Amino acid sequence: MAATLIACHTQEEKYDASGTFEAVETIVSAEASGNIKSLTLEEGQVLKAGQPVGYIDSVQLYLKKKQLQAQINTVLSGKPDIAAQTASLQEQLRQAEREQNRNANLVKADAATQKQLDDATSQVDVVKKQIVALRSSLSINSANLEEQVTPLDVQIRQINDQLNKCRIINPIDGTVLTKYAEASEVTEVGKPIYKIAELNTIILRAYITGDQIPHVKVGQQVKVLVDDTKDTYKTYAGTIEWLSDKAEFTPKTIQTKDERANLVYAVKIRVKNDGYLKIGMYGDVKL
Repeated sequence: MAATLIACHTQEEKYDASGTFEAVETIVSAEASGNIKSLTLEEGQVLKAGQPVGYIDSVQLYLKKKQLQAQINTVLSGKPDIAAQTASLQEQLRQAEREQNRNANLVKADAATQKQLDDATSQVDVVKKQIVALRSSLSINSANLEEQVTPLDVQIRQINDQLNKCRIINPIDGTVLTKYAEASEVTEVGKPIYKIAELNTIILRAYITGDQIPHVKVGQQVKVLVDDTKDTYKTYAGTIEWLSDKAEFTPKTIQTKDERANLVYAVKIRVKNDGYLKIGMYGDVKL
């Protein structure tokens, strides 16, 4: 059987429950404050999840980000080049090692004294210690500069997050129900921009009596009747997706005054929408 059945019949057929159609409505609100530079949506427009629909002025945030990036560049420009600043000592070490090797060979040939070799070895040790000390000092300076950059980098990440929130991105697939704002208006965080709902399928919230409960279960297929003309109605296939476990008084909008005292159970019936069904429309159910 097709998911949706549409037919026109006379309204002689009795129904087992009544209710109204509803949908999960999502209000999309601003996540940033400022002038709405662009808002490309209209009521009734179908949108996709992740679709950009506008943006809020972000010039000041962008300029603040550029300023922070410039500060980072300034700080890092003072970062020492350890290899370059130790190059002269590295050359002194190579010369000292060559002198040490020369004296070692001379000592073996009895052409130099042990003291000359010891002095050459001592010079090698001195230069090595100088290199270690300089590298340690330069590393500390470099680490200090990195620490100065860290809070600036955090601020940039915060601004990037704020810049992303200036972009108005549609969160779900659905149809725009209400538009609350227009381009060039000033908005603020939390202020509604538009309301959207997924209407390809729609929910009929109906009410059944206690004696009908044993004959109803989740996943059950039912027939949904909707007024078409004065004397006819359309028929849709529906699926029960939720059944309340608590009784409540019949809503005032559903039954006559005498019947409002009856205890009923709410059910949600999902119906595939061909575009005819609207939020708030009445519907009847035949189990």
